[in-house]
Amino acid sequence: MSKIQCPKCGEIISLDDKEKSIEIARAVANEKEKAKLEKELALQKQQAGFLVERAKMSADLVSSKKEIALSVERAIADEKEKNIRLESALKNKEIEASAKLLKFESERGVLLKYKDDEIERLKNMQATLSTKMIGETLERYCELKFEEHRALAFTRASFSKDNDVSAGTKGDYIFRDYDENGNEILSIMFEMKNEEDKTITKKTNNDFLEKLDKDRKAKKCDYAILVSLLEKENKLYNGGIVDVSHKFPKMYVIRPQFFIPIIGLIRNAEIEASKVKSQLILLQNKNIDVTNFESDLEVWKNSIGETSRRAKDRFQAAITQIDNSIKNLEKTKEELLKSEKHFIAASNKADELTIKKLTKNKPAMIEMFAGLQKEKNNLEKT
Repeated sequence: MSKIQCPKCGEIISLDDKEKSIEIARAVANEKEKAKLEKELALQKQQAGFLVERAKMSADLVSSKKEIALSVERAIADEKEKNIRLESALKNKEIEASAKLLKFESERGVLLKYKDDEIERLKNMQATLSTKMIGETLERYCELKFEEHRALAFTRASFSKDNDVSAGTKGDYIFRDYDENGNEILSIMFEMKNEEDKTITKKTNNDFLEKLDKDRKAKKCDYAILVSLLEKENKLYNGGIVDVSHKFPKMYVIRPQFFIPIIGLIRNAEIEASKVKSQLILLQNKNIDVTNFESDLEVWKNSIGETSRRAKDRFQAAITQIDNSIKNLEKTKEELLKSEKHFIAASNKADELTIKKLTKNKPAMIEMFAGLQKEKNNLEKT
């Protein structure tokens, strides 16, 4: 028989429970140990993966820093090279300007002699002309000088009388010059003034400056020039071109012999100023490009820094998770060790379980087991 019933409490007791309990305890212990090893192996693999990922991220960060440094060095080298070229170009311009100045100084002597001869000629001419004729002759003189130089110096320019009185006033002549595209690059309002030696009321150049300025503004001209033979003995006006822009902007007073030279000087100055302005705009655009590059570079650096920070946070979170997993595994290990102690105690109790102990102080059980033993012996005899 593999089962017996307690005559007192009626409980069915299996005689095979001891062996099965031991086998179950051992199987459970083996499964627990196997699961523990598998978890430890998975944890080690996870840790190794995190270490590899961290090494890769560190390598990528170093590579990104190197690329940024190289980009910055290249950009700086390019800008230095551009600045060197620009400085060289400006130096050449300075040399050209110096050469032009020397040429101007050399020609100045010729102009001064021409001026003196022209003044003398005009003085002689004034003695024989009336006031009206003198004024008309001065205008005609300027017209002829312009026509003489048109073919060589003013191929796209015009010099004509100002006949527009819509603003309530008008000047004598307006000079306008244009570029190859037909765009106006320069405009000058001219006023011609002279008087006969016998005129009772003597006028001065200052008497006509305010009206000339109004005429310039009304006709939207860039400059205003008074061509004058007034104040014949005034050394200031006889000395050359007189700048009166401290009284009225962009205004000059000249003697007739400086009619063509001052147009050329103003025209050349406007052309050079236009070139310099274009170069400054180009340089300004380059500086804007450098500023944009530095701004983009800063954004790039900030983006990399933010990415690195996020990666660091994720890595730290993973490390924290690993630490928590290790703590949980340690806790599980402690629980398994406690379970193992319980299994060992159960096994020891099962080893101590005998029929003698079960029937101790139980006469009915003793009698029943004695009967069973007797039946067994009888069966063996037969």
